[in-house]
Amino acid sequence: MDEAERESSPWQRNLHVLWFCTFVAGMAFSEIMPFLSLYISSLGDYTKAQVTMYSGLVYAADFFVSAIASPLWGIVADRKGRKIMLLRSSLGMGVAMALMGFANSVWQLVALRALQGVFAGFISNAQALVASQTPRKHSGASLSTLMTGPTSGMLLGPVFGGILAQVFSIRITFFITGFLLLVTFFMSWGLVEEKFKPVVHQSGQATSHNPLAAFPNPKLILVLLSSTLIVQFGNISISPIISLYVKELMHNVGPITVVAGIIAALPGISNIIASPRLGRYGDQHGSGRVLIFGYIFATLMYLPQGFVTSVWMLGILRFMIGISDGALFPEIQTLLTKNTPVELTSTVFSWNQSFQSIGNMLGSLLGGWIAGIFNYNAVFISTAALMVINLTLVWWLVPEIRKRQAPATTHS
Repeated sequence: MDEAERESSPWQRNLHVLWFCTFVAGMAFSEIMPFLSLYISSLGDYTKAQVTMYSGLVYAADFFVSAIASPLWGIVADRKGRKIMLLRSSLGMGVAMALMGFANSVWQLVALRALQGVFAGFISNAQALVASQTPRKHSGASLSTLMTGPTSGMLLGPVFGGILAQVFSIRITFFITGFLLLVTFFMSWGLVEEKFKPVVHQSGQATSHNPLAAFPNPKLILVLLSSTLIVQFGNISISPIISLYVKELMHNVGPITVVAGIIAALPGISNIIASPRLGRYGDQHGSGRVLIFGYIFATLMYLPQGFVTSVWMLGILRFMIGISDGALFPEIQTLLTKNTPVELTSTVFSWNQSFQSIGNMLGSLLGGWIAGIFNYNAVFISTAALMVINLTLVWWLVPEIRKRQAPATTHS
């Protein structure tokens, strides 16, 4: 689509509808995620080290399969459209989530998490659909606004899920999660409108075996994809142990699932406030500047989380992490959008999803491993170190990202 077609497309309506759909999807996912380790504990008589290891394995199963499947779904999306991918993802994951409520062993849970990975990609496909139809001058603000959808859902999900787990059980929460994903299926089906134009390759057109050949700045694309992996690695390494860390800080006394849900949700509050503002700033002054700020701020907020002695201090620092997340993820996606040919939008977002899934998988496994060998606080310290490493790579490999305006190429 050229800029005139983007302007005349229903991009604003799609943004509003998909914001709500990703909000529901984010809430559905986050209802369960903080409590998987507690759910695993209920499936057998395990030691602390075993629970952390199994938690990492259960988290990783989804992401391992998703890393393989996402690029394949991205190719299909560029040929058949993004809306059909939204329907495929929401329906498939809804069924997988509901089945987890029937799991009786860790290995059944691992298998169902792997099945969920086959259908992963609702949020990334929503991002691709919005990115492919939004006028490029609004892409940063639109993607940043869209990202507040799943973030808002993830804000409410752990609290809602914690209350459900406390009042009913974690198993019941799985069934409710499946139902919420079914809601996004019907909303996407009935309310999202896509003016999709499949890419037509001319018969005599030369093709390259290098998948990055079509990009104006392949090095930037690789750095951004690697950054997605590293940032997600750091974020997800904390997820398998956050409820266990809260349990330790509370000395195993009180409504642990509710407090863990609140702690897990706190970054969403600051993210909702910061993300659209940072997106608009990036559109005006350069997305690279916002990205660099995000790395520095994340390092300063992650490190002290490994030394807290109360849930109150942990909560304050987790709240501040939402600001860095609002700078990192949307700006990485904005830079990918501005430097990608429009006909490859779904492809590059599927690559981004794949790198994110690899980060999720490695973060889950190594987060549980680090916590099992050392302690929970070592996970936060290692995450801070990762942010420093990622900032160094961006600063060194892509010096142009520090300029006032990030490099952007317009493609019709």
